[in-house]
Amino acid sequence: MTAFKPLVFSGVQPTGNLHLGNYLGAIRKFVALQEENDCIYCVVDLHSITAQLVHEDLKGQIRSIAAAFIASGIDPEKHIVFNQSAVPQHAELAWIFNCVARIGWMNRMTQFKDKAGKDRENASLGLLAYPSLMAADILVYRATHVPVGDDQKQHLELARDIAMKFNLDFRDKIRASGTGVDILVGDEPVHAYFPMVEPMIEGPAPRVMSLRDGTKKMSKSDPSDLSRINLLDDAETISKKIRKAKTDPEALPSEAEGLKGRPEAENLVGIYAALAGTSKAQVLSEFGGQQFSTFKPALVDLAVSVLSPITDEMGRLMGDTAHLDAILRDGGERARARAEKTMAEVSDIIGFLR
Repeated sequence: MTAFKPLVFSGVQPTGNLHLGNYLGAIRKFVALQEENDCIYCVVDLHSITAQLVHEDLKGQIRSIAAAFIASGIDPEKHIVFNQSAVPQHAELAWIFNCVARIGWMNRMTQFKDKAGKDRENASLGLLAYPSLMAADILVYRATHVPVGDDQKQHLELARDIAMKFNLDFRDKIRASGTGVDILVGDEPVHAYFPMVEPMIEGPAPRVMSLRDGTKKMSKSDPSDLSRINLLDDAETISKKIRKAKTDPEALPSEAEGLKGRPEAENLVGIYAALAGTSKAQVLSEFGGQQFSTFKPALVDLAVSVLSPITDEMGRLMGDTAHLDAILRDGGERARARAEKTMAEVSDIIGFLR
């Protein structure tokens, strides 16, 4: 090999209902990336049990994410859509990466600190080792690029650290195996088995906030369903939620600068801009000076026009679970073929007897 073949990998956890923030922040980007890239999109069901072990309907949640991928426009024939647990090599490589990674690296992960809170001694070992599994998700396919949000950048840095340590620790065996690639890491030449995965940041990601509190992110875990627009909400529900969305009594400003200190106004304008594929400034050039009583109905119409086809197709797919399961099974088989090759080569590099 003279270079790593470009490959995009990303995944979404099957926990709770997917909402507008998930769509605008991740899934819509996945759809765009597939036009010019080889892509693998995964429902990361192994990750879903790190913070919550028992789920009422994990199979249904897995299907829901897969349906959202496909309904949004991801092509499961040209690319790969599958659920993580169908490819046991994710967990197999994660164990090796647990032995490569250092405890100090894991203890520095801010997401573990946030999720474990003060009772970290009672957190699951899986939650602590979560970033090691995430590294394995990416590197079991030797993926080169990952679309990431701010909350995952640190985990991607850890994946690079793990890849680099493996490459350096096993440099002689990698060269002897004939499976490595000569790369430059900074100014240092490295004969690498795993690539230094790069983040894909496609412009500023729309930060979609709660409809009930413009200072908090839209979340699947918020107890109020009125705080979010779910991808499975029908037109009437979307309309009700936007009409009830928290606002302030002032008219919309004519320029984006006027949104400062008005989180709810900024959120609704940002949602409109993201759905329309335009900027906040352009939205305000059209609606500046108008009241929310005028703006909200326009936002309802736009949201319904964008989301209703996705909602309808998700419903159709989830109503035919045999077809949806067949898509996931096919994707799992194709993903497993790639992962098996990687694990065979990694096993030879480490020196396992096969």
